[in-house]
Amino acid sequence: MDPSGRTGGTGAVVRVTIGVLGAVTAWGEAGEALPLRGPKHRAVLARLVVARRRVVPVARIVEDLWDDPPDGAVGTVRTFVAALRRALEPDRPPRTPPRLLITEGPGYALRAGAEEVDAWRFERAVSTPEDAHPSRVLTVLTEALEWWRGPAYADFGDAPWLRAERARLTELRLHAVERRAGARIALGASAEAVPDLDAHVTEHPWREDAWRLLALALYRSGRQTDALAVVRRARGMLAEHLGVDPGPRLRRLEEDILRQEPRLDPDADAESAVDRVWARATAAYESAVASRARTRLESTAGLMRDLAVTGGGGLEASRRHRVAAVAAAERLGDPELTARVVGAYDVPAIWTRGDDPEQARWLVGAAERILRQLPPEGHDAARCRLLATIAVESRGAHSTGRAVSAEAVRPLRAARQAEEIARRLDDASLLAFALNGTFMQTFHRTGLAARRDAIGAEIVSLSARNGLPRHEVLGHLVRVQARCALSDLPAADRHAAAADALAARHELPLVSVFTTWYRALRTALTEPPAAALAAYERAAECLHGSGMPGLRHGLPPLALLSVAVRHGLPLPVGPHADWGPYAPWVRPLLLAAEGREEESRAALRDLPPPPGDLMSEVLWCLVARAAVAVGDRPAMLRARARLIPAAGEQAAGSGLVTLGPVAGHLERLAEALDRGGP
Repeated sequence: MDPSGRTGGTGAVVRVTIGVLGAVTAWGEAGEALPLRGPKHRAVLARLVVARRRVVPVARIVEDLWDDPPDGAVGTVRTFVAALRRALEPDRPPRTPPRLLITEGPGYALRAGAEEVDAWRFERAVSTPEDAHPSRVLTVLTEALEWWRGPAYADFGDAPWLRAERARLTELRLHAVERRAGARIALGASAEAVPDLDAHVTEHPWREDAWRLLALALYRSGRQTDALAVVRRARGMLAEHLGVDPGPRLRRLEEDILRQEPRLDPDADAESAVDRVWARATAAYESAVASRARTRLESTAGLMRDLAVTGGGGLEASRRHRVAAVAAAERLGDPELTARVVGAYDVPAIWTRGDDPEQARWLVGAAERILRQLPPEGHDAARCRLLATIAVESRGAHSTGRAVSAEAVRPLRAARQAEEIARRLDDASLLAFALNGTFMQTFHRTGLAARRDAIGAEIVSLSARNGLPRHEVLGHLVRVQARCALSDLPAADRHAAAADALAARHELPLVSVFTTWYRALRTALTEPPAAALAAYERAAECLHGSGMPGLRHGLPPLALLSVAVRHGLPLPVGPHADWGPYAPWVRPLLLAAEGREEESRAALRDLPPPPGDLMSEVLWCLVARAAVAVGDRPAMLRARARLIPAAGEQAAGSGLVTLGPVAGHLERLAEALDRGGP
């Protein structure tokens, strides 16, 4: 891992990382330190980090950098900024605008992402929810605390512009140390928590919660006398130096220790016992396979598969570490091992737009390379998983145009080959994964809801018989989508309920994102517009922190637009709505609604076919609406040709958003075409 806290060498885009948790510095994609030049250059960068993406006027930068500014200080600051830009973006072509350090109005702003500044990344780690599992808290905070290389902004002393920010970061770090210790104690690793806590209270004796944690860790380590001595040390210190008694939590702990309260026993409840087993087992694994790279890589792939279904943070981390594991396996030069590492990540995929398209392309390329390296005979199971991976990761590879593009042929073929191998091997888990790939490749034209319903039904049946709950959930969600498109809401209700029940039983929190959105769609179909808009607003809230940008970007405003279009209402979203990847197909309708008919026609002329995914019917219906509104006959003919195969369906194949029956849109097109205009 490089000093920025990220793994390189994966083929994905790796941006510059700026470090302020220690001396101010920056690293390139390979972890190399970038040449930031002198102290004043670093001071300018630090000042912009402190501003947290806000513009800092040049005059303010001058005031902060010098007690007595020299002549030409403004020009000097501009020189510093130019040098910083060259250091931070060395490959930026001439005369192209900078991405990171931008000029805006009277000053400059650092428009880095949350992952590109170690302090911002640390803040996000510390904000891990209070109810998160202790093992996740321990993992996240252990990694985050390693990013500290010294005091924050260590090379700028007591600069006035820095005091509040440095104090805030220091407090966050102390809180992270204590929270990590609390996680260790909860996981049954109390003895391991004692040394760090002892050093912590010695350095920061006024932190009463740290004393409480140290006493608890000692007690749970079988050191009752030492635990009481710590509480009494804290009492004496607080009384002597601050003239106060310990707070209620520390007093209560002292009383509980004296009474040997059962609740202090780490195995007092089943969940604590499970946590304790996990902590000990992982520690044993760590020591037993420390030097076995191949074993570790395969185990990592399995863990990433499990991590992906735990929630937003876990899904993001699993994607990142999955690519790193595949890259590491390739470097070992063992194609069979690499095939197993790639294929182990058989996480069910329901949404047809990827969360990280560049990473998906890299994974497809890796799977293709490994397929070519495998021996021609044998290894059928590994070959099947690689082919299924290509099919799943190539989601949306084709458009809903008249012909399947050349680049889309390979994933279609890969899906068929994976399914054929899995059926020949009679392997249930392989077939479930292969069918997931088949599902992802059923979007080359509209109107295939019945085909997807059959795939979902087979996945449900296969998974239920063979104890594959995650794929069983996938099958039910596929059938929710398909039954929505086939106007069978009672069946969709049953499958949504079944998916929720399985998710509760097997701790799969992301399932509720899809079932919540399905129920918003159901409200949109059966209740007045106000209720539908409110339901979609509530559904949008569950996308935050889901770790699924491919689902999140553009979907909330598109859902609100769908309600407005169906009921002839004004657009219920602002002009700056995040339409995400759907913007090209929404724009002609928005222009038409504003009376900008020529611009709408121009947008329709340049419009490519929508991607082949779960939103294709909805997007074609929006194109049809715009074409009718501005009398664009070629666009009307094109939309009609693409929608005719779905004439018997609802424009609701996503199971999340609906524009009502496709037949209604076709009728509107037919009427407009018959009269030769709108």
